Amino acid sequence: MHTTVTFKGQLPLVGVNAKGQKTRFDATMDFSGPAKYATPMDTVLEALGACSMMDIIAIIKKMRKELTLLQADLEAERAEEHPKVFTSIHIRYRMKSLDGSLADLEKAAGLSMEKYCSVAAMLRGSGCNITWSTELA
Repeated sequence: MHTTVTFKGQLPLVGVNAKGQKTRFDATMDFSGPAKYATPMDTVLEALGACSMMDIIAIIKKMRKELTLLQADLEAERAEEHPKVFTSIHIRYRMKSLDGSLADLEKAAGLSMEKYCSVAAMLRGSGCNITWSTELA
């Protein structure tokens, strides 16, 4: 993997990956005014949700179930001292499916969080406690 992040005198920072896809990063800083884009820590939290959802979608599809909605709401706590790493994250998964059950979602979420999600593994490696719950929409 490769990416480049560039600062051109003002925010946002622009990241460009090897495929040419761009991500903008912002922060509230005295010289830039209010943030228009997500902060790097926002994107880490979003990446956790997206990474685990990709796993869940694949697992549910392998179960031959049809997903019409999958949503992850993430709540995080951060350390008060620098570096202000995530100390705990709770993910609430909500699924809507014509033929999938809560048990299907619970199994898929468990597999993602305990085995497949690389973002979750990295965050746990830093000492972050990650919990999750599931519900049908």
